[in-house]
Order: sequence, then C-alpha cells, then structure tokens
Amino acid sequence: MQYWLMKSEPDDVSIDDLMASPNHTTAWYGVRNYQARNFMRDQMQPGDGVLFYHSSCPQPGIAGLAVIASGPYPDASQFDPNSHYHDPKATQEQPRWISIDVQGTQKTRLLPLAEMRSIAALEDMLVLQKGSRLSITPVTPAQWKAIVTLLA
Repeated sequence: MQYWLMKSEPDDVSIDDLMASPNHTTAWYGVRNYQARNFMRDQMQPGDGVLFYHSSCPQPGIAGLAVIASGPYPDASQFDPNSHYHDPKATQEQPRWISIDVQGTQKTRLLPLAEMRSIAALEDMLVLQKGSRLSITPVTPAQWKAIVTLLA
C-alpha cells in the first residue's frame, strides 16, 4: 500500500463535494503535469491512502482522507473542446492525460499548511518543500501515520 497527497481547489472539488458524491467517489480529472500523471498512471493502486488537500484557497491544508478507488483511465476532459482542460493533441486512440477515481473516507478537521510545517515528523514531506507545486505527491508511511494520528 502506498500513500499520496492530492491537491484540489475547493472551488472545483472540495472534501464536502467528494463526501456528497455518490458512494463518496469522484473522478480525479484535469491533471496536466506529466510527473503527477505518471504517478496516477504507473504507481497509484486501488486501496492506496490519500490525504485530500485543499489548495489555492485562503487556508490551504489537509481536509480529509480518501482512497484510490480505480485504476487509471483516459481523462474525458482532454477530449472536450469546451473544457478548460481540453488538449487538442490528445486523441481517443492516444490519450495524453489520465483520471482515477477517488473515494472519500472521512472529512477531518483542517490541518493547515502552517501547522504541518511545525511538526518535526513532516519536515521532509514534499508538499512542504520550497517550490513544490505538484498536485500529487507521494507520502511516506511515517508521514501518513503522523498525520492520521493528528487528525484522530
């Protein structure tokens, strides 16, 4: 089992939106970074743990827990010319971008970025590194355990 931090802008999909979705599950779409795409395509497996992170908002931080609920499949938004995520170079035969389904398991208290920075066990966490902008990053088992303990 692996663990991941996945960033979502709450104006697009918040933890409340995820928990209100049928079966608490939604497609993770719109990833347009090759490294994040490769994590989804090559490494994420159903059952992996997810820290659901609110980004690009007044108080960013971890807002809930989730699991990967599907294997990878082509992101439909790349084919939609009306989508903000449309990619004219993508074709049905050769899609460039991937989606996976994420299932919310728990809305938690918000664990703000500032609080995360104050926890020694998280000092090496990728989301806390200067210049880190990836929307999906791996989380170590020790980091996962520290965060889940804080949220309990």
